[in-house]
Amino acid sequence: MPREIITLQVGQCGNQIGTEFWGRLIAEHGIGPDGIVKEFATEGTDRKDVFFYQADDQHYIPRALLIDLEPRVINSLQESEFKNLWNPENVYIDSQGGGAGNNWAVGYTHATEKYEHIMDMIDREDNSDSLEGFVLTHSIAGGTGSGFGSHMLEQLTDRYPKKIIQTYSVFPNDSERSSVVVHPYNSVLALKRLILNADAVVVIDNTSLHRIADERLQLDFASFKETNSIISTVMAASTTTLRYPGYMNNDLVGLIASLVPTPRAHFLMTSFTPLVIKGAQRRIQKTSVLDVMRRLLQPKNIMVSCGTKKGVYVSILDIIRGDVDPTDIHKSLQRIREKKIVNFIPWGPASIQVALSKQSPYANVPYRVSGCMMANHSNLGNLFARIIRTYDILRKRNAFLNVYKETPVFSENLDEFEDAKETITNLIEEYKAIQTSDYINWGMKQQQSQISQKESSSLANENGNGANNKPGKSAMAL
Repeated sequence: MPREIITLQVGQCGNQIGTEFWGRLIAEHGIGPDGIVKEFATEGTDRKDVFFYQADDQHYIPRALLIDLEPRVINSLQESEFKNLWNPENVYIDSQGGGAGNNWAVGYTHATEKYEHIMDMIDREDNSDSLEGFVLTHSIAGGTGSGFGSHMLEQLTDRYPKKIIQTYSVFPNDSERSSVVVHPYNSVLALKRLILNADAVVVIDNTSLHRIADERLQLDFASFKETNSIISTVMAASTTTLRYPGYMNNDLVGLIASLVPTPRAHFLMTSFTPLVIKGAQRRIQKTSVLDVMRRLLQPKNIMVSCGTKKGVYVSILDIIRGDVDPTDIHKSLQRIREKKIVNFIPWGPASIQVALSKQSPYANVPYRVSGCMMANHSNLGNLFARIIRTYDILRKRNAFLNVYKETPVFSENLDEFEDAKETITNLIEEYKAIQTSDYINWGMKQQQSQISQKESSSLANENGNGANNKPGKSAMAL
């Protein structure tokens, strides 16, 4: 039985990524832009019902909500070739249409005012036989994707505590190329919710996307459509085993469980090869399993700019698509082991997991074998440390804080900023500890420390001496 997934597209970036993603999915499942299955699509081994459901007239509708605070992007989608694909009841545009002004607090405040309406939309969509979870696409740099998305993560955790929440989160450039001057504030506030409320976060940063577009696709300056096409390629590839099931990783729980051995360190990096998008030069050579698996590990192909030469891998899952002999997988893994290409954690299994999936019979791809890597790596902590450094630069100058103070979230104080920073700092420390052989003991000590803090806080409240004391945010994450 399919395990259904509801996709939530929030903000400009989230909706643009989502549109590219659905374009890939309908192509891979032989569905037209109007939701009608094409006549040649007679293959019946795929699971369309994971991401789609059928209307009474038998056309397929994405299990998706399209949400934005300004109308431009969604209006353009409703005028595109996909205008008849979406369920119009699953579209939310703020009536005032003013957007969030690249302000996390404005997006978050809008969500607090409209969350019952959004939750009603989700509850209506949750008429599936076996809902497994949610996939959120958004950016953490702007206002709607970060702020509105943050509140949605909190509400989903509260309303659906047993469902999986996975996100594809776009991180801002680490250079002056970012057009949002307050992105460090927005990123820190959104990242706190990704730590506390998501089960798995696929991190894709704009710095690496532009590097890949430049170096691998020979695009002098990639457009949003081209970078979003790269992201949608990874999204489609990473969900392959859910839609074209094989012997393992056939549901979201299994996929995430193999990659996230500890609850808090649930951030993932990805790579894909060979990468082909419309408008870019094709430089496809003969692909083999070994070549694909080697390329997936090369830092230049990884879509997070934190490097992998130092640090250790916590886990790796390679999803290999195409006409592949399992013995080639075994030989390739052996070659990679012999050459010691990968450094794993000292306290867990040192092996690359591989899931095989067949290519879609309807997608016309110019290669025989392709691969998508999803990996958990200790150097992701460096990415978060970089965000904290850029945040500190603004915060020490108290720059641009007035626009945040004008919102209900920050009307009384700015504690939420420091709260978010503390949550991220604790995660950075955990990623450092992950590299050591004593990590298991470190985790137990941390957990015991949080329990002690919680008990002390409760005792203070009982004695009337600390009514406003709360357990640390790191305790909430455990």
